[in-house]
Amino acid sequence: MTDTVAPVASEAAHNDQLARRNALILALAQGCVGFVISLNINFGGYVGQVLSPDKANVTLPITTMLIGTFAATLPMAVIMQRLGRRPGFLIGAGFGIAGALLAIYAIEIGSFWLFCLATHFCGYYQSSANYYRFAAADTASPAFRPTAISWALAGGLLSAVLTPEILTRTRELWVPFAACYMAAAIAAVLGLIAVSQVKIPVPPAPTAGTRSGRPLVRIIRQPRFIAALAAGVVSYGIMNLVMTSTPLAMVACGFSPDDATHAIRWHVLAMYVPSFFTGQLIARFGREPMALIGMVLLMACGVVALMGISIMHFTGAMIALGLGWNFSYVSATALVTDCHTPEERGKTQAFNDLTVFGFVAGTSYLAGLLMSTVGWPGVSVSVFPIVAIAATLIVAMPFLGRAERRAT
Repeated sequence: MTDTVAPVASEAAHNDQLARRNALILALAQGCVGFVISLNINFGGYVGQVLSPDKANVTLPITTMLIGTFAATLPMAVIMQRLGRRPGFLIGAGFGIAGALLAIYAIEIGSFWLFCLATHFCGYYQSSANYYRFAAADTASPAFRPTAISWALAGGLLSAVLTPEILTRTRELWVPFAACYMAAAIAAVLGLIAVSQVKIPVPPAPTAGTRSGRPLVRIIRQPRFIAALAAGVVSYGIMNLVMTSTPLAMVACGFSPDDATHAIRWHVLAMYVPSFFTGQLIARFGREPMALIGMVLLMACGVVALMGISIMHFTGAMIALGLGWNFSYVSATALVTDCHTPEERGKTQAFNDLTVFGFVAGTSYLAGLLMSTVGWPGVSVSVFPIVAIAATLIVAMPFLGRAERRAT
């Protein structure tokens, strides 16, 4: 038995060493794509306001980016399943470069619709980058997967720290905002160089007479996958809902845009700083318990938000929101990787991300609707029923899974 165990342990150690390398590379790549996406979110509306002949469409460039993210999710999964992770990531980064350069041209000639096409291409880049966290887990052992995922996501901290400084210094260097997109093109080139160094084996092709694993319906009916999907959808959706609403609420309460930026910066730090230790916490306490801790923190965000409208209350709510997202989203990703084989990863991860980011797109619209109808208190209260449903599913699914195994 000792002779058998030793090679297995040695192979696992080798795979984890490769996973560490990939995770660090993907963290750098995550920082690069984070810069491109942050630029579009921060300045897409401003550019739209300058270029759009119809002021009702000023936020359309941001919408077209989100549509691109959603539309490319399935094609990117197919490319990565058939050709491997690296080709998919290279194609995504290529679209990021093209989108940034096209945005510069659109700004120079004053074309609003060309600028919308440019941000749409940037959405393709974001779509490919959404698979970085899964790629970090591909070669990792089950015990190391949460750490690899959290390391890859930690790259967002790089963009959170550097993006405001770079954008402030480049905004007026050239035609307004054009130099910002030149910086984005450079970031996308650096991201392309980074992902070119990723080393992940291509999943084995199906043998003759077989399909690529189990049918998707059978995979997504697994209780553990349902728990993972609930945690991912709600953590990202609630994070997007409250984060999008916060600047509007703060300005409505008499605070300046700079005050709102300060609160959001604390939120972003809370989203990514824990990634340096979230994986170890998940390995120690388990995926479902850490997802539930994340849900508790999301509810804490709602509680703090309802307690008052001072700078301290808004900032405290944003910190709880960021921590809750990190714990739940990393745990959800780790759970998804437990639910499929290498042959099944393309369709399983694509279904997961289509569902998650479809819900996120919906919460972007919902944020404006709630703020215009029920205001900040309504947004804060809406957190509780949505998170409660997800938490109930996370608690119930392990019991259903054990009952299902006993029945079979």
